[in-house]
Amino acid sequence: MLPPIDPARSLLVLIDLQARLVPAIAEAGAVVANAGRLREAAALLGVPLLLTEQNPAALGPTVPELAGGETVAKMEFDVTRSEGFLARLPAEAEVILAGCEAHICVLQTALGLMAAGRRVRIVRDAVGSRRTDNREAALSRLAAHGADIVTTEMVVFEWLGSAAHPRFRDVVRLIK
Repeated sequence: MLPPIDPARSLLVLIDLQARLVPAIAEAGAVVANAGRLREAAALLGVPLLLTEQNPAALGPTVPELAGGETVAKMEFDVTRSEGFLARLPAEAEVILAGCEAHICVLQTALGLMAAGRRVRIVRDAVGSRRTDNREAALSRLAAHGADIVTTEMVVFEWLGSAAHPRFRDVVRLIK
């Protein structure tokens, strides 16, 4: 059994939410909105953030509503194969993954992180693929391999831990 998500040990990684890719993603509006909620909650709660961009020369930068912050440009689908990526992660970081495409870069990155001994949480409502059957297949495979499948609200409320948290009202506004 996994413990609740601890903000002090969390690292939010938003994968390849890029200008030329996002418009092709099924339910892209919801994926980007939920990734934005995660990003804002992380900022309010002091959870570090990393962005990745797959072949940015071809797919463009991160969409404007999510842009800003440390960004890793990559050609590999699994960002853990990018030189120095794993060394950038805090030793005990539990990685919260969102982005696209679920069945390519999210899946391969999650598998790479788990192979490296990292705990991985996949945010179901903040990942997408061009086709929903690919997204669902990726989520099933990831769960079978030991990734924890969660939702945006699960992550945010576990980060808060209590309605008495000093940032509770600020964070809850992101959800409503």
